[in-house]
Amino acid sequence: MIKTINQGLTGKIKVPGDKSISHRSIMLGALADGDTYITNFLDSEDCMRTVEAFKALGSDIKVAGSIVEIKGKGVKELKKPSGPLNMGNSGTTARLLSGILSGLPFNATIIGDDSLSNRPMDRIIEPLNQMGATIESKNNRLPMTIHGDQLHPIEYKLPIDSAQVKSAVLLAGLLTSGHTTVIENNETRDHTERMLPLFGGKVNRENKRISIKGNQHLHGAKIKIPGDISSASFWIAGAVITPGSDITISDVGLNPTRIGFINVLKRMNANISMKVTRYEGDEPIGNIHVQYSQLQSTTIEEQEVASFIDEVPLLALVATQINGSVKIEHIEELKYKESNRIQTTVQALNALNVNAKEIENGILIEGQSKLIGNEIQTYGDHRIAMMACVASFISEGDIILDDTDCINISYPNFLDELHRINNNL
Repeated sequence: MIKTINQGLTGKIKVPGDKSISHRSIMLGALADGDTYITNFLDSEDCMRTVEAFKALGSDIKVAGSIVEIKGKGVKELKKPSGPLNMGNSGTTARLLSGILSGLPFNATIIGDDSLSNRPMDRIIEPLNQMGATIESKNNRLPMTIHGDQLHPIEYKLPIDSAQVKSAVLLAGLLTSGHTTVIENNETRDHTERMLPLFGGKVNRENKRISIKGNQHLHGAKIKIPGDISSASFWIAGAVITPGSDITISDVGLNPTRIGFINVLKRMNANISMKVTRYEGDEPIGNIHVQYSQLQSTTIEEQEVASFIDEVPLLALVATQINGSVKIEHIEELKYKESNRIQTTVQALNALNVNAKEIENGILIEGQSKLIGNEIQTYGDHRIAMMACVASFISEGDIILDDTDCINISYPNFLDELHRINNNL
C-alpha cells in the first residue's frame, strides 16, 4: 500500500544510473579488447539480463553493486552459449543483442518472460535479415533463434522511431566489412552513437543519417554512468503537481534526446531549470531544479514524442492537474511495451477518478481532477506502478498496487526513496 503524502517534496534527490547507458556499456565492453571499468551501473533486473547474457557468451564480467569490471577479449572470443539466453523482461537486451548475435559465427536462441514474448520482434528481424542473418521465430515473437553469419552492410530507413532498432542495426554493422547507414524520421535517443567513441569506435552523424564502418577495433574504457533522466522524471512530475514542492535532482543525464518530457512540461508553464555541470564523453550531465507549478495545456507534436515515450504515463498524470484538455497522440509504440501502456495508463487514471480515455494511437485527458485512492492493476509494468506511486502525492486516500516487484526492472530502490521522502515530510 502506498500511503497518500499530500505535502510538497523538498530537498535533494539522486537517482540511480541510466538504464539505457548501462545496457550499452556492458555490450560495448564485451565487444572491446581490454579492460572496461564501469561505475554507477544500474544493477536492475533488466540490466542484469544483459550481464548474464554476455557471461553466457563467454565474457569475463564481475558486478559488485554499481561497479562493473569487464576483462574484454574482443568480439572473436565470444562463443556459442550452452543454452537459451533468457532476456526476462528486457526488450533492450533482446533487440540490441540480436544485432550482435547476427554477426557471430554460431547459432543462439533468446527467450523471455510472458510479457516480452508477446512483444513484436519483426522490427529487428527485417533489417537483420537484409544484412544476411537468418532468424527463426514464430509470429515474430520470442523464442527466437538467430543463425549468425557473415553480414553485409545496408542502408536502412527506420519505419518507426525506435532507438532499439537503430542500435541493433548499428551494432550488427560493427560486424560487417563495409559502411552501414540508418536513416531516422525523427531523432531518437542516441546513447549508442555517443558511447562508441569512448571505446575507440567511429560513427558519422549527418542530419538524420547515422553511418558506422564495420570491423572496427574497440578498446576497453572507463565509463561513469549518469543518473537516469527517466527515473528522475517521476520526482519531476511529483514536484510539479504537488503544492509546496522544491527539489533538486543532481548528477543526472541531460542528453538532448532524453529531455522531451521536461521540454513539454516547460511549455505547460512548469518551473524547471537545468544546468549542465560536466560531460562524460559526449553525454551532458548536470542538475535539475523543480518547483510546484500552475500548469496550462499545450500541443504535443509528433516529432517530439520519441524523446519522452517512456514518460507518457507521467505526462498523462500531470495533465490531470490542468484546467482543460490535453491530447497525447502518436504514441502507438506504447502498445508494445511491458503492457499496452496506452490502455493501462488510462485504466489506472480512471481508477483514480480521472476523466481519461483512449483515442486512436493516443490518450485524451480532461482535467482538472481530484485524485482518490484506489486499487491499481499494474499488469507487471514498472512505469505504471511508479506513476501510481507518484499519484499518491496528491490523492485523497491510499493507493494499493497489485504488484510492486515489477519496479525492480528499472528502479530497484524507488520504494525506499519514496519511503524516505514520506518520512522526511
